[in-house]
Amino acid sequence: MYITRKAEFSASHACWRADWTAERNRDVYGVASNPRGHGHNYVIEVTLEGEPDPVTGMIVDLKLVKDVINQEVVEVYDHRFLNHEVPPFDQVVPTAENIARDIWERLNGHFQEGPARLKNVRLYETDDLFVDYTGA
Repeated sequence: MYITRKAEFSASHACWRADWTAERNRDVYGVASNPRGHGHNYVIEVTLEGEPDPVTGMIVDLKLVKDVINQEVVEVYDHRFLNHEVPPFDQVVPTAENIARDIWERLNGHFQEGPARLKNVRLYETDDLFVDYTGA
């Protein structure tokens, strides 16, 4: 069985590689390559997998899930310029794909053992663009 918790944060980023020319960055990343950045209101959906406890009827305490997401993702990302304020994005281009992977890595250690295991991280960058990441 799966259960999903949703959260939101606002952040800015620039899809920009310092080792490339401005022209190459524009060719690859288009308008997202502006080094001054641009912002999104991101939405994440964190899906956990497990079997409901026969006594409580729950896979996991959803308050715990909310607290972990807030601590590991929202407090780290919200209202930040990712390229300058959130490692590893000082070294890695903060594409939606890389952000989803980083969120997975921040959360996975909390849900490897026990009744609920991390199944999927879905990151919406815009209403019509999202990435699903299910681990390496």
